[in-house]
Amino acid sequence: MNNLIKTPVGRLRLVGYLEGTSLILLLFIGVPLKYYSNNPALVKTLGPVHGLLFLYFVISTLSVGVEQNWKFRQITWKVLIACMIPFGTFYIDYYILKQAAKSPN
Repeated sequence: MNNLIKTPVGRLRLVGYLEGTSLILLLFIGVPLKYYSNNPALVKTLGPVHGLLFLYFVISTLSVGVEQNWKFRQITWKVLIACMIPFGTFYIDYYILKQAAKSPN
């Protein structure tokens, strides 16, 4: 875990885990609680946290993409789209970011 946060790609991976987890919690627990149990507390609490994590993920992706010289059409746009799809950040982490973390660039 310590090596994960030492590099920009490692920090992006960590933010991806957090953002993906917050999206899943919001969609599959918070929203059903809000509409089926009339309990909006989790959405009110987790919604802004997820929003901040989402913005941080997008900004970090663009920053890391420029720093790592990622081709926008090959890598960056896939990473950006992934954060809008449930479980997308986990998929992108496994198939793209994990390999990017290993590259010497």
